[in-house]
Amino acid sequence: MGIKTFNPYTPSRRHMTVTDKAEITATKPEKSLTVSLKKNAGRNAQGKITVRHRGGGSRRKYRLIDFKRNKDGVEGTVKTIEYDPNRTANIALIAYADGEKAYILAPNGLQVGQKIMNGPTAEIEVGNCLPLENIPVGTQIHNIELYPGKGGQLVRAAGNSAQLMAKEGKYATLRLPSGEMRMVPIICRATIGIIGNGEHALVNIGKAGRKRNMGIRPTVRGSVMNPNDHPHGGGEGKAGIGRPGPCTPWGKPALGLKTRKKNKQSNKLIVRRRDGKALNTK
Repeated sequence: MGIKTFNPYTPSRRHMTVTDKAEITATKPEKSLTVSLKKNAGRNAQGKITVRHRGGGSRRKYRLIDFKRNKDGVEGTVKTIEYDPNRTANIALIAYADGEKAYILAPNGLQVGQKIMNGPTAEIEVGNCLPLENIPVGTQIHNIELYPGKGGQLVRAAGNSAQLMAKEGKYATLRLPSGEMRMVPIICRATIGIIGNGEHALVNIGKAGRKRNMGIRPTVRGSVMNPNDHPHGGGEGKAGIGRPGPCTPWGKPALGLKTRKKNKQSNKLIVRRRDGKALNTK
């Protein structure tokens, strides 16, 4: 897929870009694999805002994605490649030989009509899903499980892939897109290939209205607020924040504060952090 630009017949059109969707082969989703998506505008069950700057947006249906890929030994055929408004990656509709249908994340190079397979006996081809113990070292993979049978949790965004670096004992070592080196149980499953729609990161939104269509409301800087609204607010002219470091509207440290728990159980599985330092598990 490529990036499409526009003639600047309005100021907002001047820099706006979109993906040309050349990969997309169907415009309507499979009805049996969609469910209604209730809007909550960032509010919890009590009606309190827990995620700011959310609300509005176009209506959309949620596509049920098969992250587990546990239908072993049954050949599937790629029927369509579709746009999914709920994620950055495109999705592929798979029709299995026994009549069942499912959506999977569409990797680069997956074509309509191509055959895919799940399970330990699957070949090392794009779109196939198999345990890490059956995948050669050096292979690019995505949709990786952290716990056997739970379904893929790692590397699911457009253009991403992890690399299988080593296999030793009960664990396989992966290099994640962030640069982190992490061990994962070797019986966990992963899908071969790099997730498609890599140009997603190059798209320029271009105008505020397009962001509103995505369900994202405006974000106001704390430095332009009043002191009673934000710790960064107040002062004459363009004033500094008046604190050792930036903070949230509630005075908690922000922008750079490490929030991962030092005694988290999975710390022992991280070989190297994304900043290149070995993780201190003490």
